[in-house]
Amino acid sequence: LTSTAKETERVESEYLFLRRLILIAGLQLGYLEVVTSLWLPKKNVFVTGGAGFIGSHTVVELLNADYDVIVIDNFVNAVHGSDGQAPSLLRAQQITGKKLTFYQCDLLNKDDLSMIFKKHKVDFVIHFAAMKAVGESMQKPLFYYKNNIVSSINLMEVMSENGVYNLVFSSSCVVYGNPQYLPIDEAHPTGNVSSVYGRTKYALEQMFEDICRAEKMLSEYLHLILLLELTAYTCTSFLQVYNLGTGTGYTVLQLVQAIEKVSNKTVSYRIEARRLGDIPSMWGDCSLAEKELGWKAVYGLDQMCEDFWRWQSKNPTGYRCHVEDKHLASSSEVINTTNGHLNGVLC
Repeated sequence: LTSTAKETERVESEYLFLRRLILIAGLQLGYLEVVTSLWLPKKNVFVTGGAGFIGSHTVVELLNADYDVIVIDNFVNAVHGSDGQAPSLLRAQQITGKKLTFYQCDLLNKDDLSMIFKKHKVDFVIHFAAMKAVGESMQKPLFYYKNNIVSSINLMEVMSENGVYNLVFSSSCVVYGNPQYLPIDEAHPTGNVSSVYGRTKYALEQMFEDICRAEKMLSEYLHLILLLELTAYTCTSFLQVYNLGTGTGYTVLQLVQAIEKVSNKTVSYRIEARRLGDIPSMWGDCSLAEKELGWKAVYGLDQMCEDFWRWQSKNPTGYRCHVEDKHLASSSEVINTTNGHLNGVLC
């Protein structure tokens, strides 16, 4: 673990605590409770990057909400099972007792992507798939521009060709650049981005805005999916942005201390200069999501680290030792929600 010398600054790690969510839809709808899914027609949700950490947990929530789920992943950021399946998604099916459809597919392969869309009636898309390391992006800019932007263009083209216009895009807080004020809200200027990874996310946000301005879409009723929880959403425009997070900043040293507390182990670290492309401080104002979506983060740093350590303790080598069904723990062994939070649902 490395840290900056300015540890007094409050730093919120974008991949742990703050996501920037963009909802795109051609619709106008009144507020509907989640229970309306009981009488609305069953919907098919297409999840890119669904074998990864956030994706697989989102899949659990979708399956629990009785959605039909189609997942694709190219295993760049996920473990590949010996049978071509994703161990994380096998776990998701064990936890929920429900089936999903999985394809090993790279979004850069438009022909394969198009074939999948033609085999399934897709109603909504949740787009997680991306290369995501800030430091690596500064060293491999072409690789990041191709993988993040070209792949997303392929996805949007295939969606359009198949009449799919509803998208949840997982962006990043790095699109805000170095904060002009903290906490950052959705009105904060974007675009002064310090990393290639961030510039790919910002470019995609701009692309989605341009698409929404150009498209002439009719209003319709729609049930949208939010990261890790399902809710209904009143949409008054083609595109809406939400910050999702705890609203609290944490330093790297605070994270180290929290891990030490839950693991009862000492974590070795050294203080170093900030990496190229890193933002000094970042945490978000997430009140708009609570106001309009009814969504609020309920788990703090200690609970996050507790769940992480529980999973790590039960899976010391990750999913790599669970490449066949027979090696997976039974659902009765992995589900433990008695204290009200996740308890490592994919452990």
